[in-house]
Amino acid sequence: MKSKTHNGNGYATENGGCGGGSSSSPSPPRSPPRHSAGVLHLRKKLRRTKSLSAGIITRRSLRYFFLLPVVYLSGLLMCVGPFPFTLSSLIGYAPLPGSRYRSHEVFQKLWNEIDSDNSSFIELSSVWKYKRKLREKKPCPNLTSLHHEHFVSPGLNGFLIVEANGGLNQQRSAICNAVAVAGLLNAILVIPHFEFHNVWKDPSEFGDIYDEDHFISTLDGYVKVVKELPEAIMERHNYNMTNITNIRVEAWAPVSYYLGVVNPILQKEGVIRIAPFANRLAMSVPPHIQFLRCLTNYKALRFSSSISSLAENLVYRMSEKSLRTDGKYIAVHLRFEEDMVAFSCCVYDGGKAEKLEMDTAREKGWKGKFKRKGRIIVPDIYRVTGKCPLTPLEVGMMLRGMGFSNNTSIYLASGKIYHAEKYLAPLIKMFPNLYTKESLATPDELAPFMGYSSQLAALDYTVCLFSEVFVTTQGGNFPHFLMGHRRFLYGGHAKTIIPDKRKLVVLFENTSISWNTLKDQMDDMLSESDRKGIMVPRVRKFNRKTSVYTYPLPECRCLQQSLENKTIDHSVDIPDYYNRTKA
Repeated sequence: MKSKTHNGNGYATENGGCGGGSSSSPSPPRSPPRHSAGVLHLRKKLRRTKSLSAGIITRRSLRYFFLLPVVYLSGLLMCVGPFPFTLSSLIGYAPLPGSRYRSHEVFQKLWNEIDSDNSSFIELSSVWKYKRKLREKKPCPNLTSLHHEHFVSPGLNGFLIVEANGGLNQQRSAICNAVAVAGLLNAILVIPHFEFHNVWKDPSEFGDIYDEDHFISTLDGYVKVVKELPEAIMERHNYNMTNITNIRVEAWAPVSYYLGVVNPILQKEGVIRIAPFANRLAMSVPPHIQFLRCLTNYKALRFSSSISSLAENLVYRMSEKSLRTDGKYIAVHLRFEEDMVAFSCCVYDGGKAEKLEMDTAREKGWKGKFKRKGRIIVPDIYRVTGKCPLTPLEVGMMLRGMGFSNNTSIYLASGKIYHAEKYLAPLIKMFPNLYTKESLATPDELAPFMGYSSQLAALDYTVCLFSEVFVTTQGGNFPHFLMGHRRFLYGGHAKTIIPDKRKLVVLFENTSISWNTLKDQMDDMLSESDRKGIMVPRVRKFNRKTSVYTYPLPECRCLQQSLENKTIDHSVDIPDYYNRTKA
C-alpha cells in the first residue's frame, strides 16, 4: 500500500511501503565524531583560547590548550580510514592528564585507608542543604476558568495519531508532547503507538507500561483521548493505518508550524498521523499547553498495575534493607553494560582481550558503523572530556570519598554489567549492602517482565525516584526525566549527584593522590551537586537537558500547587510506599 506523507513544507507526496517512508529512530549515546565535525568543534575551542595572548590562562582555557594538537592531527587524518589510537603513542609526548584508566591502581593503593576511615560519615538525611526559594509569581489560575478559556469542547477538529519511538523515557517525552499537540490543535488523541526498535527490542504497547484508563480519565476535560479510531474512519481508509495522511514534522517545530501547516490538513482530512514523533514540539509553548505537558508527565502517566505492584514492593524492601540509615538509601543509575562500553569506544584495564571483545560487540551491534572511512576513534580524548562511562569502582570511590559509610544501602539500576564479577567486586567491597531488582525480587516476580526492557526500566525508575540520593553516571533520557520528577516531588531539588567526570578522571589517574586530598575534592563535588540541584537554567535551550521535563519549575508550579491543595478531582499519585518510607 502507498501512504500519503506531507513533508516539512506541508506538501503531500507518496511513499511506498507500510510505514509511509523511513522513520528516524534514536540510537544509543552519540558515536565518536567524524573528523569533519571534530575539526569544526575544535576550531571553536581554538578561538576561545585567544585569551592566552593576553597573558591570562584560565582553568578552562588551559584545558583547551591541551587539546590543540588534535586540530593538527585531524588535518593529517582527513583522508585516512578509521583506526583507534592514543595521542601519546602517535606523536610521542606525555599523555594528557586523565587520559588513562588507572582507577583500579588508585583503589588498590588507597583501600586500607578507605576501609579504616570512620572519621567523616555523612547522614543521608543531611546530605541536601540548599533549599529552593521560588520568586513570587502571579497566582495560579483557577482550573475551572482554565477549562472555560482553553478547553471548552476538546476534540472538535479531528483525530491525531502519533508513533512514539525510543526507550521508556523517550516514549514518555513523545506522549507528553502528543497531548500538548492535541490540545494545541483541539484534536482527539488516539492512544500512542510504540514503535519497535532493534536497540531496545521491546514489543510493549502503551497499556503494558501505563494505566490506559487512568491516562484517559485524568486528561478528560483537557484533551479527549480514545483507545482506537472509530469504525467509520477505519473503513474509509481500508482498515490500513498507512493510508492515513502522515505529516513529517521537523524536530522542535514551533507552535506557528502546527497552527499554520498541520491544523489545515487536520481540518480537511479529519485524521492525521505524525511519525516519527520524537522531539517534534518546541519547548516554548503557551502556558496552557505547557500545563498539559506537566499534567501528562506527573499525573496522567501512571505505570500499569503489574509494574506498580512490584515497584511498590521493591521500594518497601529497599527501605527495610536500609534500617541503619532510617530507611533511606542511595540509587545509582550505572551505565556499564557491554553495549554501552563498546559504543563509548573508551579503553579500560582489560588489555588485548577487552579490545577484541569491544571490536566484536561494535561489529555485532552496529554493523560497520565504527569502520567507516573518516571515522576517528580517540579513547584518550573521550576520557579527558568526560565521555567515558564510570566503572562501578569509580562510583564507589566517589561515594566513599563524599563521606557515605559502608553501612549505606545502595540500589543499582542497571542492565547486565560488563564483566560483572570483575568490575562489581570493588563496589561491593566498599558498599556490601548493594541491591538490584534481581536481588530484591523473586524470579517468579520478575518473570513476567523479562525480555521487556522498558518495563524493567520502569521498575528501576520507581525505586530511583523515591531514593534519598540519586546518582547519575552517564546522562541520557532516564536521568533527565528522573531529575525532573524528583524536582517536582521534592520542592524543586533534584537530590541528585552529578559527577564531574572531567575532574574525576584526573583524580583517579593520579596514583600519588592521598585519601584526604581525594576526600576534599569529593566533598566539593557533592556540594556542587547540592547547589545545582535547585538551579534553573537562565536560558532554556531546545534540548532535553534544559527541557520542562528536566526542570519542571516554575512551569509546572500550578499543577504542583493544585495537587498539594487537591484541587484536581483525582487522587494524588504519591503511592502508599512513598508515605511509608518517608514517615
